[in-house]
Amino acid sequence: MERPLEATRMEKNTSCFLMERKTRVKTSRKEIVLAKLRKSCSCSPRKLKNFVMDFLPVLRWLPKYQCKEYIWGDVMSGLVIGIILVPQAIAYSLLAGLKPIYSLYTSFFANIIYFLMGTSRHVSVGIFSLISLMVGQVVDRELILAGFDLNDDAPPVLGDGSLQSDGQPNTTAFNLTAAGMSAMCGKECYAIGIATALTFVAGVYQVLMGVFRLGFVSMYLSESVLDGFATGASLTILTAQVKYLIGIKIPRSQGHGMLVITWINIFRNISQANICDVITSAICIVVLVAAKELGDRYKHKLKFPLPTELVVIVVATLVSHYGNLNEVYGSSVSGAIPTGFIAPEVPRFNLMLRVAVDALPLAVVSFVFTVSLSEMCAKKYAYTIRANQEMFAVGFCNIIPSFFHSFATSAALAKTLVKTSTGCQTQVSGVISAMVVLLVLLFLAPLFYSLQKCVLACIIIVSLRGALRKFRDVPARYHANKVDTVVWVVTMAASALISTEVGLLVGIVFSMICIIVRTQRPRTALLGQIQDTSFYEDDLEYENLSSVPKVKIFRFEAPLYYANRNYFLKSLYRLTGLDPNLEVARRKKYEKKEKQHVKKEDHTTANGLGGGDTTLQLVPKQIDFQTLIVDCSCISFLDTTGVNTLKEILKDYKELNISVLLACCNPTVIDSLKRGGYFGKDCGSMQEMLFYSIHNAVQFAQDQKLAEDCSV
Repeated sequence: MERPLEATRMEKNTSCFLMERKTRVKTSRKEIVLAKLRKSCSCSPRKLKNFVMDFLPVLRWLPKYQCKEYIWGDVMSGLVIGIILVPQAIAYSLLAGLKPIYSLYTSFFANIIYFLMGTSRHVSVGIFSLISLMVGQVVDRELILAGFDLNDDAPPVLGDGSLQSDGQPNTTAFNLTAAGMSAMCGKECYAIGIATALTFVAGVYQVLMGVFRLGFVSMYLSESVLDGFATGASLTILTAQVKYLIGIKIPRSQGHGMLVITWINIFRNISQANICDVITSAICIVVLVAAKELGDRYKHKLKFPLPTELVVIVVATLVSHYGNLNEVYGSSVSGAIPTGFIAPEVPRFNLMLRVAVDALPLAVVSFVFTVSLSEMCAKKYAYTIRANQEMFAVGFCNIIPSFFHSFATSAALAKTLVKTSTGCQTQVSGVISAMVVLLVLLFLAPLFYSLQKCVLACIIIVSLRGALRKFRDVPARYHANKVDTVVWVVTMAASALISTEVGLLVGIVFSMICIIVRTQRPRTALLGQIQDTSFYEDDLEYENLSSVPKVKIFRFEAPLYYANRNYFLKSLYRLTGLDPNLEVARRKKYEKKEKQHVKKEDHTTANGLGGGDTTLQLVPKQIDFQTLIVDCSCISFLDTTGVNTLKEILKDYKELNISVLLACCNPTVIDSLKRGGYFGKDCGSMQEMLFYSIHNAVQFAQDQKLAEDCSV
């Protein structure tokens, strides 16, 4: 089999250097698929062992655990995260529209499962404000559709997790029956049923994405989209907590424009603010913000972060209990939190059908945040993670806990940073954190009965400091990249003003549109030579560049495909000052007029009349170049339209006796040109049309001109 030869001209002489392309062994796709199927379907003890150990990475690293070196850091970080988890779990239950006990369940099971299946040593998986908000929005919508009132007052929980009879009207019982739930199921029962169904479906999506290796989906969520989405969602979270801060009762808005509607209701009911909640909120925010600022300033001196949230919760609970703030001032409190575990229950299939669409963005966001944080930690501490296994891990962190009355989880940035700063070495710290949560679940949960909801809202709002500070970075972001800033603003605005799910979709679509627009209208330039060198650059960007006589060098900084074909041609004609089609048409018209003029003169002479002095106004344009060099260094690929476009300009310029040379083509572009017949049938003229540097092409053009001049 002959190997294809490609020619390039040497810089210092006129000889051609032949480059030999490697021969690719062509294998049919059928054989590749069959080989992969045989490999996947074969089974051996060794392969089974590797599968189990890959599925449960803890079996690989736990036997190698260096107890003396790692145990102290893992225990310390586990205790600190556990102490932070308890108040956050109780607080984030407000976002999810569920009782605090379910947030504690979520925190416990997520840490245990990720310990078994995760590949990151440092990431902290559990409740996350953004995920809780997305769950809460779906729960609220389904509660409204079922006929429930979204007020915060609910009857107490019984020991088995069900509610006492709350006297719901018949419409509620009918709607619940239609949804596949028992008519005796109350508001809390239905809410957790929706949450677990949503969580189960999201987990199934994540596992399926892992099976089909769809982790590449995360690539379409750029940093600007994620930051804008998180900031917009933070504004929504902040808005949802204001009513708890000032102690007013307003309807929980649903659907598009929730942020605006909620603020309108807040200002309409501001006169009903509870003075006790306002004072408590002001004190808690001042204490929390001051502690956070001091912690940030002296974080290098502190061995572990201050447990400010826990201290605030303990003190606030004691003050509320002994001051009877609920009875005397009507301040809203958390209420009864049962101890122990509720019996597991299978998520209801008919509820899954209602939330199947909502689970998709939840699954993608949960996975993307987990993988991005895992990769950040792995890069910082010099180890590797497996993104596909992370998808399995976070998927089962949703599937399994959904049977135990838990809702969706994800990695959380703030807790991950705390975990790394307190000496975490492995996911053993996650088990320690789970034990702290378990202690609260079994013994301490009822002690939080008198905790005011405004205190929980303060904890949530202060935890949003990092996301809200992104507004301060807008000028620097705009200075660095204007397009990314526009993507951030659009995603943030859509997430806040429309809804979080729509905002994420808008951000992804808008960022893709920006990429398409940038390839449709890329930068184009004519190049000049850097004096006394063999290099060429944009003559509009750099001074002291010299133009090459009788040669135009055109650069197109994007792939050439169907969407930007017209822009390529317009830019080429504009920069070179010559449209070959118009010039050819002008010349044909000139020749036609010339023939008519000669014929008229002959006829006049034959009749014995003298020819008058006439001048022909239509004169062909004087062309100032004989060679066009297309710099293809920025053209990453060509489609069929792109190849035909290059063939078109080759033909059009040839009619004007202008040579078209290509320089700096990559192998993919060369192969496309060959398949498209650009170099002729046998590629015989390839070495006179294709060059591996611009300077080679310029030298060739100058040699051709010199040869023509000598022949004349």
